[in-house]
Amino acid sequence: MSQVATRESQLVFQKDFSAAEFRQRRQAVMQGMNGEGLALLAGSSAVPGFDPIRQTNDFYYLCGVEVPHAYLLLDAATGRSTLYLKPRDEKHEAADGPELSAEDGAFCQLRSGLDEVKPLASLPGDLQGRPLFYLLRAPAEGARQCQDTLRYMHKSIHEDPMNGRPSAETHLLTRLAALSPRADIRDLSPIIHQLRLLKSPAEIAVMREAARLTVLATTAVMQAIRPGIFEYQLAAVADYVYTIHGAQGAGYRPIIATGNNIWMMHYWRNNTQLMDGELVIFDYAPDYHYYTSDIGRMMPVNGRYSAVQRELYGFVLEYHKLLLALCRPGRTANEILQEAAAQMRPRAEAWAWSKPIYRAGALKLLESQRPLSHGVGMPVHEAADWKGDRIQPGLVFTVDPELVIPEEKLYIRVEDTVVATADGIENLTAAAPFEMDAVERTMQQSGMLQAFPPLL
Repeated sequence: MSQVATRESQLVFQKDFSAAEFRQRRQAVMQGMNGEGLALLAGSSAVPGFDPIRQTNDFYYLCGVEVPHAYLLLDAATGRSTLYLKPRDEKHEAADGPELSAEDGAFCQLRSGLDEVKPLASLPGDLQGRPLFYLLRAPAEGARQCQDTLRYMHKSIHEDPMNGRPSAETHLLTRLAALSPRADIRDLSPIIHQLRLLKSPAEIAVMREAARLTVLATTAVMQAIRPGIFEYQLAAVADYVYTIHGAQGAGYRPIIATGNNIWMMHYWRNNTQLMDGELVIFDYAPDYHYYTSDIGRMMPVNGRYSAVQRELYGFVLEYHKLLLALCRPGRTANEILQEAAAQMRPRAEAWAWSKPIYRAGALKLLESQRPLSHGVGMPVHEAADWKGDRIQPGLVFTVDPELVIPEEKLYIRVEDTVVATADGIENLTAAAPFEMDAVERTMQQSGMLQAFPPLL
């Protein structure tokens, strides 16, 4: 085997997507630019510690390259794509192993379908004096990040009187403006975010595996729940499942809440002990090959739903199953919700409610637009909104009805991630038990924390 072949066999490069698919994605971006201008995307920077690099979502989506300080330039007028990489650092590679560099141009072209690979030092000259650019103005998504969390972070930085530093996106815009001061600079983010909504068959295959791991973890958590253990111990069970199946960690921080913590929609501290008679919610999914999933299950800590828990959770389950049955391509979210509400109102009126506030909460749920929720993909919350359009095959989204009883601070929900097919939907997380009898049977089994208790 030649030195080149040996090196290429050691280089880390994704195997989920073909060069043709990356080319197709880049071509779609350039079509969205109306055939004019240059799109410049910056990859992730080097990490300051010992964590492995996790490429930003948009950059990975367009070329699959996972090295720091890489740039991708799309020329919409010519249809050409150029990757810029650092030169090879032999000292670094001797310690950390081979890493894609400008000298691996032929390999990158073959695996990503790129037209050219150039040294990073040549990028400023290629940008100088050009009249029209597209840059990502939305913050780059990395590990456990999506646009809503990133916006909150940047808002906090902006409001900090001792910080206020510009974002990486603003910094890149400033550097580019210095190279081409008269350039028209437009936002690339809406083009890519809209493209990411509809998943290709290869993406769905990856998301199907992310959902399978989510189901395995959810089931393992159900088996492990017992009074006296802590929320963070359930997160550890899920982390173990994700890690041993090849995930790069989690797609978002664990929402594992018991008792009053459930009232906080995105509670994450996970430091509370589970108590007999309470519920516990599990909402946690992996970062599997840059894609994630989403789920919501509520379990009784003692293994048996109480009468009130069955009353409330049972109604949400019935509504959830009806929504799943009504979702299909060609319909809008509003049409589905209206039909589901019309069918559920008689059930809500006839339900054996133990308190008037429970009935009122159920009727309010039927008026909500939230049960058909957000898109899912590389982040747990896709940036582009899909609910104003008709559902198309390849759309991945969550079905997530939430019953809220503010008088008692009760929050009851069940969530699944589904993908629209040609004639309906595939529930990617359906195998995680959600029928109450099935949950109780699963919880009777001995779990990981019982087989391997914490070492005191």
